[in-house]
Amino acid sequence: MKIHRVLATAVVNGLKQILLEHQQADTTVSKLLQSNPSWGKRDRNFIAENIYGIVRYKRLYEYVANEEVWGESSLWRSLGAKLILEGNALPEWPEFTELKPKEIQARNQEAKQIRKIRESVPDWLDDLGEKELGATWEPEITALNTPAKFSIRVNTLKTDVEAIKKLFTAENIPFSETALAPDALIIDARKNFRNYEPYRKGLFEIQDISSQLVAPFLEVEPGMNVIDGCSGAGGKTLHLAALMQNEGEILAVDVSPNKLEELELRAKRAYVTIVKTMQAEKLTRNFQARLNSFADRILVDVPCSGLGVLRRKPDAKWSLTPKFISELLVTQAQILDEYAPMLKPGGLLVYSTCSILPSENEKQIKAFLKKYEGRFELIAENRVSPSQSGFDGFYMAKLKKA
Repeated sequence: MKIHRVLATAVVNGLKQILLEHQQADTTVSKLLQSNPSWGKRDRNFIAENIYGIVRYKRLYEYVANEEVWGESSLWRSLGAKLILEGNALPEWPEFTELKPKEIQARNQEAKQIRKIRESVPDWLDDLGEKELGATWEPEITALNTPAKFSIRVNTLKTDVEAIKKLFTAENIPFSETALAPDALIIDARKNFRNYEPYRKGLFEIQDISSQLVAPFLEVEPGMNVIDGCSGAGGKTLHLAALMQNEGEILAVDVSPNKLEELELRAKRAYVTIVKTMQAEKLTRNFQARLNSFADRILVDVPCSGLGVLRRKPDAKWSLTPKFISELLVTQAQILDEYAPMLKPGGLLVYSTCSILPSENEKQIKAFLKKYEGRFELIAENRVSPSQSGFDGFYMAKLKKA
């Protein structure tokens, strides 16, 4: 394969923004691909695949390139090392002169024997994963280093799965189904749906399979009062509305006004009319007491480490810190404390994360039940394993108020 310098430079520029300037990978890659309309599909794939590949395996390529200082020159060396390991002959560019294929291959064999290098995670994270998950940590982190599957949720307020299947078949969009989520389709080819007319009309949402398991777990029914306490931009909120057949009321709460604005736009597109939004600060200041024993159902998809979604956000493992995770544990417990009084007696509360760490999941629920002994009971738990399911890592606990 011929390596074009303009494309290699684009890769390095993207890596620089993500790894050195700490910008989000998905946003960076999207903007970069839009910056040059002359790039064809093969060019765009080269850029995206090499950026995500090096972000995902940053430590591995750093090791095989024998690079100790992470800077712009090391980005070029990592790209060169990756290309060599994929069987490519490097161009005679100054950035690649010190890379020797035999040494690269030899160090790659060494790396295979060291999990934290092979799977490319920081020392502290490898230690934490092994401490919390034991023998299951290795298959989980290996699975989380594979690219994510792309899936959608059909909006049953506007159409049904069979209609979307017929549409995709007619337009030669390959798809598959999963028994885990009845309204889901897994898209088996690369496609940008953002400008696709059926998507713009709200016929479906882009949502991972594991994420689609959360709303049904809450057992909502039409006419209920529901609170989504950490709604974000509303993927699960809209799913709840569809399950409620657009009857009842959903109060979507989040700390970010920008995410709530996005939720409102998505709700209009999806034909959802039962969602009201509120900033978390306003809820705490003015409405918390008024909402005591208000809700039939409460969902708190709490802020978490995001270790379960490293497939789609591989840059997260380079920005996480032990201190941040410790602070998250406090925040998660506080959110449970804040929303517990808002649930009616006999109502259900679902606590969920996109983490695979027991400290953020089972241990949080165990501590909550001990604190509220006799007032809540655990009805069910669901842990989605990336290595066993092939999808994002998620945890859900369903609690019933006495």
